[in-house]
Amino acid sequence: MQQPIQIEKKLPERRPEWLKIRLANSPTYSNVKGIVNSHALHTVCQEARCPNMAECWSRGTATFMILGDICTRSCGFCAVKTGRPKGLDWDEPRRVAEAVEKMGVRHAVITSVNRDERKDGGAPIFAETILQIRERMPHCTVEVLIPDFKGSKEALQIVMDAKPDILNHNVETAPRLYRVVRPQAKYQQSLDVLLHAKESGMRTKSGFMVGIGEEVDEIYELMRDLHKHRVDIVTIGQYLQPTSKHLPVSRFVHPEEFERFKQFGLELGIEHVESGPLVRSSYHAEEQV
Repeated sequence: MQQPIQIEKKLPERRPEWLKIRLANSPTYSNVKGIVNSHALHTVCQEARCPNMAECWSRGTATFMILGDICTRSCGFCAVKTGRPKGLDWDEPRRVAEAVEKMGVRHAVITSVNRDERKDGGAPIFAETILQIRERMPHCTVEVLIPDFKGSKEALQIVMDAKPDILNHNVETAPRLYRVVRPQAKYQQSLDVLLHAKESGMRTKSGFMVGIGEEVDEIYELMRDLHKHRVDIVTIGQYLQPTSKHLPVSRFVHPEEFERFKQFGLELGIEHVESGPLVRSSYHAEEQV
């Protein structure tokens, strides 16, 4: 029997200089926070404790997290709450679209928790959110960062029929680590979602973390897999442990190594690679359309 994956629970002693995060102090940041709160919305920026929240919100952009703030999965890296979600909120798409309009964003990013208790995975709310944004902001491009919908092509089709400009689904880590990093997900299933979306005419995107227990050769093999599955855009960033209950950081990856990952991806033929310590799925997303 294959032995369970073990990740050594030893944290690097100090966060290096290149991982220092700027605090939020601009009027734009406060305005965005006020809009999000007044519309009773969730952002992945807050729920996942993204290190770029201050920078992105100060630019007047945010990644909205729909389908509530309780996830049916228990990924080892994610700070979003796990539990039994409530029913769907069919007014949520309107509130998201209204917030996007008030913020005046040119590129809206919509993501969600996993809703595995539903056969459609909440896909109709994704579709309605896209349509509502387009109705209010015709020139605003829309990116969706979707779950795997447990491999359901029917659920994926519901989202694609709403015609997002970019369809993003993250593989997150090397397949060897899935049992501890993404225990309810399947690596090949995620790749299949991306390939099916690409073959259906979508511009596709995926991302993963480093410093969560992977070997360097696994990073390059992962990038080869993404290229083989015709992914257009890849994001690579440093894993940061959100709380003591989550998986530990195995190492802090130097910016020069991130640059090597980027060059490798571009040489493979991946169209666009964002690679750096603080890169996250929606970091500089407006530049990737």
